[in-house]
Amino acid sequence: MAYIAPAEFVTKMVDAGESKLLMSTRDTLIRSYMAGAILALAAAFAVTITVNTGNALAGAVLFPVGFIMLYLLGFDLLTGVFTLAPLAVIDRRPGATWAGVMRNWSLVFCGNFAGAFTVAVFMAIIFTFGFTEAPNVIGQKLGHIGEGRTVGYSAHGAGGMLTLFIRAVMCNWMVSTGVVAAMMSTSVSGKAIGMWMPIMVFFYMGFEHSIVNMFLFPTGLMLGGNFTLMDYLIWNEIPTVLGNLVGGLTFVGATLYSTHYKTAPKRTVSANASAKANTSRATA
Repeated sequence: MAYIAPAEFVTKMVDAGESKLLMSTRDTLIRSYMAGAILALAAAFAVTITVNTGNALAGAVLFPVGFIMLYLLGFDLLTGVFTLAPLAVIDRRPGATWAGVMRNWSLVFCGNFAGAFTVAVFMAIIFTFGFTEAPNVIGQKLGHIGEGRTVGYSAHGAGGMLTLFIRAVMCNWMVSTGVVAAMMSTSVSGKAIGMWMPIMVFFYMGFEHSIVNMFLFPTGLMLGGNFTLMDYLIWNEIPTVLGNLVGGLTFVGATLYSTHYKTAPKRTVSANASAKANTSRATA
């Protein structure tokens, strides 16, 4: 499980951001579609575990398997490109522009949503035997999640919106840390362990992930959740996307780039101060 030093893996972050900006439209959509679908399936898996065991920690411990699979397969989540793509522009890589960043983010958003929505439809069919009967206990749980994380926030007004936004910021602080942690190792086991820890934290803490929500809320609507499409967009998805952007770019991408890639010059010490330090060490 070879460890890669921060100065090296941050260079890999910038390289990855450049690669994503220059990727073809077809490949960007395919990779983001598959990422959304796999993460949605992992969310369904985690909710099923939580319902069947009555233990939310068990679901959180196992949820990261989906994130690990999609990362190792080279697929793209919106939360990851929020962090990586701008670094190529900040570093002035050839061909990297803010217009390219917006193009990448838009394509990945559409691909992620399409993939997550596909799995939402599939799981709604499974939970209702093809919409021929009422949702099973897992389907009912999904409906309640949608209610609590839309109208539950709106009931608190501005305070609810602030809470939602901060949970989204914290989410991508952890998720993007998982993306970066995978670059700290050259082995599959090292990458998996690095990703597992922050992803488990975000899921157990109930932070808001825009792509996971692309699965949870459409599923909840199809299964009779007591909230509307506008509730979902205004009181969850849109603020969550913005919070994820701030969390990943500010607390992960920009901080690592500024301290490990564009490291500030070392402090200079005067000759007198250096002599005093040497004298102190000699008499100690």
